[in-house]
Amino acid sequence: MNTLSERVAQRADATAMVRNDEKKPSKPSSISDLIKVMEPEIKKALPSVMTSERFTRIALSAVKNTPKLAECTPLSFLSALMNAAQLGLEPNTPLGQAYLIPYKNHGQLECQFQLGYKGMLDLAYRNDRMQSIEAHTIYENDEFFYELGLHPALKHVPTWGDRGEMVGFYAIFHLDNGGYHFEVMSKNDVDAYAATYSKAFSSDYSPWKTNYEQMALKTVLKRLLKTAPVKSDFRKAISMDETIKEDISVDMSEVQNVETDYVDVDGTVEVA
Repeated sequence: MNTLSERVAQRADATAMVRNDEKKPSKPSSISDLIKVMEPEIKKALPSVMTSERFTRIALSAVKNTPKLAECTPLSFLSALMNAAQLGLEPNTPLGQAYLIPYKNHGQLECQFQLGYKGMLDLAYRNDRMQSIEAHTIYENDEFFYELGLHPALKHVPTWGDRGEMVGFYAIFHLDNGGYHFEVMSKNDVDAYAATYSKAFSSDYSPWKTNYEQMALKTVLKRLLKTAPVKSDFRKAISMDETIKEDISVDMSEVQNVETDYVDVDGTVEVA
């Protein structure tokens, strides 16, 4: 199967032939150019609820909200955007469903796709067995208690007034058969987890900088849902979290991830 960059060149050549242009077309120089060139393939890969016109509007809006994305390789940006589109999530908006994040990788800026807290909730609720899913922040002045073992229990009473500093997070789900499970993480645990597993943790463009609490809630929720009876589609969606790709497909989870040697856009080497 040809790579996306090869297919882009082929489509550009075909367009030139139709127009009787003897000059070989140049490689698409911008994200909007790439979308125009690849529109037939984009239409095939988009979910039925989204038009190519809306896809283009979301792309331009994402660049407007995060201008550094315009400097990313168009192929990585298009692939990250396609991840979001196939999951039915809008990236880089106040909804916090998903994020497109610029990274310097092997000397060039590339675009990484990352799920947000609201996007994780949306995906989990697509499972018919889920009755409720919630995640909360624990503050130092709250009354909080939990225990594990044969009779697990959790109690959280938020304090009125000054709640103090955030000290932890927890998430819990209830199933249609009455079953439930919860997960608790301290703030230190979340920070250590993010620094180890999230390459976006130290980026200036990371939601960890702009939406720390929601990303912390996403972290404990993601850990919780590893124990849930979720569908294969959800596991596929999770596998696309924090990935860089350079191709599009009718199933983006099948596209191979790009090898990364992450460096933040300011030149600082990130913790992998």
